[in-house]
Amino acid sequence: MAAALDTEAGRGGRPPARMAGTRRPFSFGRWFKATGWRHLVAVVMLVFALFPIVFVISSSLNPHGTLTGSNALFSQIGLESYVRILTDPQVPYTQWFANTLLIAGVNAVASVFLGALAAYSFSRMRFTGRRFGLVTIVVVQMFPQMLAVVAIFLLMSSISDWFPAIGLNTQIGLMIVYLGGALGVNTFLMYGFFNTIPASIDEAAKIDGAGHARIFFTIILRLAAPILAVVALLSFIFTVNEFAVASVILIDSDKQTLAVGLYKLVSNPRYADWSAFSAGAVMAALPVVALFLWLQKYIVGGLTAGAVK
Repeated sequence: MAAALDTEAGRGGRPPARMAGTRRPFSFGRWFKATGWRHLVAVVMLVFALFPIVFVISSSLNPHGTLTGSNALFSQIGLESYVRILTDPQVPYTQWFANTLLIAGVNAVASVFLGALAAYSFSRMRFTGRRFGLVTIVVVQMFPQMLAVVAIFLLMSSISDWFPAIGLNTQIGLMIVYLGGALGVNTFLMYGFFNTIPASIDEAAKIDGAGHARIFFTIILRLAAPILAVVALLSFIFTVNEFAVASVILIDSDKQTLAVGLYKLVSNPRYADWSAFSAGAVMAALPVVALFLWLQKYIVGGLTAGAVK
């Protein structure tokens, strides 16, 4: 066959056609037009996202306590800021860290549990006011919690007169406020996911004699693990980063969270220790990053599942 093609080409005929597996020579312009520009956009977005993180890390390693000395990234490297914020008796950083982990952990677990109970009720049960309740959840989320800071302060101050354990300047009171603000959106997220779980599973369990409680705890919660992980992660991150409500409710220094405590380091412009503030922010981000890496396999599935329901 090859000899016949060569003979045909030698007689002045048309050259043989390109073989099916032959590749065209590489062309940078053609590659950039097809997929190269996507790589360029990805690199630009990556630099844009990582620059604040790199700047904060550089500032935390700067022995001087100013941001002006951090303009040249990693020009000076030292761990003095970390030692200073961990050993300064006037800065109870470890107490702030423990308070934040406690409040964020309890808030994440409680948000998942209460939101799952409400979402299961809306998804599987039919009762009077069900549709009105779903619409109310959506409408309430249109108003940011920031608008109610003054009302929350007055309410917690009044509660302190009757129940001091859950009123103003208490961590339990702050947890209750966080739960009230996040319960609506968490319920709506889990409601969409629960609708994707076939109701035939519930029917089969009911035939075997299982009630709603047994179905919820032994079947639904296991199948809904992705959305539960996402809700827990979002609740944890929100609690760690929240500042406005925590600064209003928590007054004593030994009860405050990291966001409120670190603000004290830079609240006075004349004595602002930006290096220690950056060091504290870097250490505060470690639990969030660790939790995110641990739950990352659930995140994509938990956020997209139930979107078409």
